[in-house]
Amino acid sequence: MYSADRCLFIDSIRVSLQGGLFLSDKTVPSSFVSSISLKTQKWFVHTNENVCLVSCSLGGQTLGPVKSRRSGGKGGWVLSVSLSREEGYVGDSGEDWGQNGDNNLETVEEVKEKKGSGALNTTKHLWAGAVAAIVSRTFIAPLERLKLEYIVRGEKKSLIELIKWIAALEGLKGFWKGNFLNILRTAPFKAINFYAYDIYRSQLLKLSGNEEATNSERFLAGAAAGITATLLCLPMDTIRTVMVAPGGEALGGLIGAFRHMIQTEGFFSLYKGLVPSIISMAPSGAVFYGVYDILKSAYLHSPEGRKRIQDMKQGGQELNAFEQLELGPVRTLLYGAIAGACSEAATYPFEVVRRHLQMQVRATKLGALATCVKIVQQGGISALYAGLIPSLLQVLPSAAISYLVYEFMKIVLKVEPA
Repeated sequence: MYSADRCLFIDSIRVSLQGGLFLSDKTVPSSFVSSISLKTQKWFVHTNENVCLVSCSLGGQTLGPVKSRRSGGKGGWVLSVSLSREEGYVGDSGEDWGQNGDNNLETVEEVKEKKGSGALNTTKHLWAGAVAAIVSRTFIAPLERLKLEYIVRGEKKSLIELIKWIAALEGLKGFWKGNFLNILRTAPFKAINFYAYDIYRSQLLKLSGNEEATNSERFLAGAAAGITATLLCLPMDTIRTVMVAPGGEALGGLIGAFRHMIQTEGFFSLYKGLVPSIISMAPSGAVFYGVYDILKSAYLHSPEGRKRIQDMKQGGQELNAFEQLELGPVRTLLYGAIAGACSEAATYPFEVVRRHLQMQVRATKLGALATCVKIVQQGGISALYAGLIPSLLQVLPSAAISYLVYEFMKIVLKVEPA
């Protein structure tokens, strides 16, 4: 047993039937209180907020943490002390708490560290998606310009003729017209989209209790991610569309276009085409993320995929970021391109309707259905797919590069799974 100088002698105590010592507010001697030196930097907090645990010392000797619990909300405390020369709690079962089984205690430092690391991981996750958008959009900006010419201006020229026309009129930089604004729009959009998909998929996994997401969960998470990103980023997309439309050059750039829309049509004009945007982005996100995830899962469960994962584990820290890609660079590009093509083909008519809605002024504004009917009446069903070829030429490299850069940046930034 412990020597006398390490024992606690407390007068005027009542023993609690549930174990421990019950200290009355009126009967605890001040000498006992003054003899305990609390190390406030090692407070422990229990989740029910009625229990605290502190490390303390008595007579120069280090005691284990003191566990105190308010008794029934009345004027007393149940106190139990674990004696140890080493700082830290020594429980009967070797767990963090002790005989009552309360093992969900964490130091304040640990709680803060977890919150801080969670916020940092979220920031890195968002940056991975943003960088992916910046790189991919800059790379395919000329194709994006061609697509908008077909959709917004209704160009009838062939692809080669349109390229020559832009080059002659605006020079090489004309193919990157509006790219900075496009990056301002797509960087946060992709960042939110990628992050939201991982979060929604993770939450659905927790709800279902499965080890791996089902296909329906993947599609549902993708749809929810698309809707979330659309609600947050649609105004920037609307402004960009107005800027590249005929007469948009006279508005004076981003700020001028924003001010013009607010003054002439009101704030909600920034959300033109919201309904068709959501209708298009829900299936688009579902297909884009669902198809990629399904292809990735199928490969990782194949013999070739298992062998690659095993080789990666054996390689350890010697592998560079590209070698750590689960699918490898080529397969990541391929699966990203397939996912992007499937998503674009499935939802392209909604994209056409949305662009036309964004171009309407209040005096001649039509609903989504009426706009769709008008497009078909003027150009037939094929008008709903105007610009699909240049759009696919844009989407294939865009989606491929987006996934490659995103997976690469997650490795470089050491993003933890959501």
